[in-house]
Amino acid sequence: MSKLQLSLGCWNYDRTRALQDGTVRPDGIDLNYLDMPVEETFFRMVRFREFDVSEMSLSSYTVSLFKEQQNFIAIPIFPSRFFRHSCIFVNAKAGIKTAKDLIGKRIGVPEFQMTAPVWIRGILDEHHGVPLDSVTYFTGGEEEPGRHEKQSLDLPANIKVQAIPHDKTLAQMLRDGEIDALHTARAPSTYDGKTVLRLFENYRDVELAYWRKTKIFPIMHTVAIRRDVYEKNRWIAQSLYKAFAESQRRTYEDLRETAALKSMVPWLTSVMDETRREMGDNYWPYGLQDNYETLSTFLRYHHDCGLSKRLLKPEELFAPETLEAFKI
Repeated sequence: MSKLQLSLGCWNYDRTRALQDGTVRPDGIDLNYLDMPVEETFFRMVRFREFDVSEMSLSSYTVSLFKEQQNFIAIPIFPSRFFRHSCIFVNAKAGIKTAKDLIGKRIGVPEFQMTAPVWIRGILDEHHGVPLDSVTYFTGGEEEPGRHEKQSLDLPANIKVQAIPHDKTLAQMLRDGEIDALHTARAPSTYDGKTVLRLFENYRDVELAYWRKTKIFPIMHTVAIRRDVYEKNRWIAQSLYKAFAESQRRTYEDLRETAALKSMVPWLTSVMDETRREMGDNYWPYGLQDNYETLSTFLRYHHDCGLSKRLLKPEELFAPETLEAFKI
């Protein structure tokens, strides 16, 4: 019997490489892995539904659940996680020395609904006393003019968002002082440690303190299946989940290897020993239960800034077939 042909849009991660090179194959599926940067994958999937399956911004996916036509269903796989304290950049002349100095300022953000800024706004509000409605947000391309929100938004009146001029970029505006700060996923090209600074230059210490306090390693992306594909073959949700998990398991093994370094990081063994001491062996968990608090926190932040029309529960995000497993 021939296998189901599915396309997968996903970046080239170590935890998905076994899917890309075919050493792990989902049961019953012939996977065509399309390696693209996340901005391209998200744009093409959200706007045009070009792929059967794709990595997807957790925020974009959550926004999509409130559309009249729900085009996607996710599985609890998280190819991207990132502590985002390092991703708050400020103009050196804006007078921003501490997080609370952001209050009343002009904050750039490529898209208001991006996952990284959702986390940043929530963390600044909950842990640093910067209310999410205490600033004005300016949206647009970080490095190229003309970027727009991938999905239409209907935000509360207390959230102030406006687009930057069509011929400008956030990176340039931050350097020139036309905005005071930037919440982003990518470091802007104008970051030089002089004119443009990080709010938390000691971000590793700040992020470690955040982890120790909350035990949250923020989730950025999930894996979404086109709903029409899923409805025709509901078994693929579990098949894909198992394959992603097996690919990640092999990466865990590679990172534990001490006979030879499988990654180009000179002190990888030391880094991994420290990571496991702080976060445990399964420091990048997949599945619902091990991520329940992290997902609940994200959904609360998403709702607080008006992107979710009601507060979702984590289990509402995912295909039900991936939330339970058989037992013998």
